[in-house]
Amino acid sequence: MLSRSQFILGPEGMGFEKEFAAFTGARDCVTVSSGTSAIELSLRDAGVTGEVVTTALTAPFTAVGILAAGASVRFADVDPGTLQMDPADAANRINRRTRALLPVHLYGQLCAIEALRKLAADHGLALIQDACQAHGARLSGRPLTRFSEYVCYSFYPTKNLGCLGDGGAVATSRSRPAQRLRRMRDGGRVGQIALTPGVNARLDEIQACYLRAALPHLAGWNASRAKLAAVYDNALADCPGVTLVRRDQNSVHHLYVIRAQRRDGLRRHLTRAGIGTGVHYPVPLHLHPAFAAARQKRGSLPHAERACREILSLPLWPGLRQTEALRVAESIRSYFQ
Repeated sequence: MLSRSQFILGPEGMGFEKEFAAFTGARDCVTVSSGTSAIELSLRDAGVTGEVVTTALTAPFTAVGILAAGASVRFADVDPGTLQMDPADAANRINRRTRALLPVHLYGQLCAIEALRKLAADHGLALIQDACQAHGARLSGRPLTRFSEYVCYSFYPTKNLGCLGDGGAVATSRSRPAQRLRRMRDGGRVGQIALTPGVNARLDEIQACYLRAALPHLAGWNASRAKLAAVYDNALADCPGVTLVRRDQNSVHHLYVIRAQRRDGLRRHLTRAGIGTGVHYPVPLHLHPAFAAARQKRGSLPHAERACREILSLPLWPGLRQTEALRVAESIRSYFQ
């Protein structure tokens, strides 16, 4: 890479695009500068300028990408068992201004994508998937690109497949969107001539090089996460004060999240025991000041609001030992018992 003096849009990036497309089962893959850019460019390419319905329980960058594309956002509530966007509630949020659905595969679990695809088709809406936490996930072996033209990924360092900084990609089921996305991410240029409106959202070669080295390990890392999640499942199955979040065999276990009574007290207890935890996410998006234009007040999405008071992310990464996961579970039990 240094000898070529080509640091952006070079052979490392092109190589990773082919390899990641093959890994996900997509026809093509276009790398971009972040998962947020992947969402923005997908909406721009789909021509979405109206309202987009997405989940209230996700990282703010999902909605940031929607606003960056020039669209507006409407939030739907979640299924309290899975914490994924509820298709029935999403259907109730659709109105004459709605132009797209943007479901999120939260925590590495797949949302009800088949039901949401049908909902989008019934209403003539674009469907863009946020798979920024779901690298390698498929629905019963079927690639996510079977369900929509655009599947967005992030390679932020904490993801199942992360690089050394920000990075992202759009996996797509068709060649023409891929061609347009490649032009759009590079200022709409062909050579030095900007032919169409675009942005500057390119993945650099050093990140692509790092991702190419990590990708062959991803399936093994996901398998390790699954084993650790099963350890937690068994150890916490009947724990008082704890409700497990429902998953299925399609999960890639980006995060292991429980619902806990007295969540903040439990966090302090675990911290004293030397155990780090996280909350993904503490405030549902409809209550963020940045998204006040959605005009969805406190109490309007009760399942998401309650979940944000109870959810707790436990330690989970491929190098975690099963004995360490058991110690986390034992410390949780000691708090409630």
